[in-house]
Amino acid sequence: MNLLIRFLLSGVAVMLTSYLLGGVHVADYWAALLVAALVSFANLFVRPILVLFTIPITILTLGLFLLVINSLLILTVDYLVDDFRVDGFWWALAFSLILSVFNSLFTDLTREKK
Repeated sequence: MNLLIRFLLSGVAVMLTSYLLGGVHVADYWAALLVAALVSFANLFVRPILVLFTIPITILTLGLFLLVINSLLILTVDYLVDDFRVDGFWWALAFSLILSVFNSLFTDLTREKK
């Protein structure tokens, strides 16, 4: 049940982030849920492979290249989803940063208290 709530809140985070940024456009909540699912899939399966192949440049840039990887994943999701549009690399970078802040806030809200 908690996983479903987190997934629905990820869709809300995508909608809120697109509302805050002028260069990111999401048509509706269903598109936001699809974006949240694809970003989660990309972060789970594609991102570790990219990080592994780019270890030398990541070390050379002191980890800043990981932001480029996040932006490229967002741009890939933009390419895959018709109702989701990002106007460029810098908007994708801002989207990934703000989305991670919202998702971490929502994760803290849904965490079970001990």
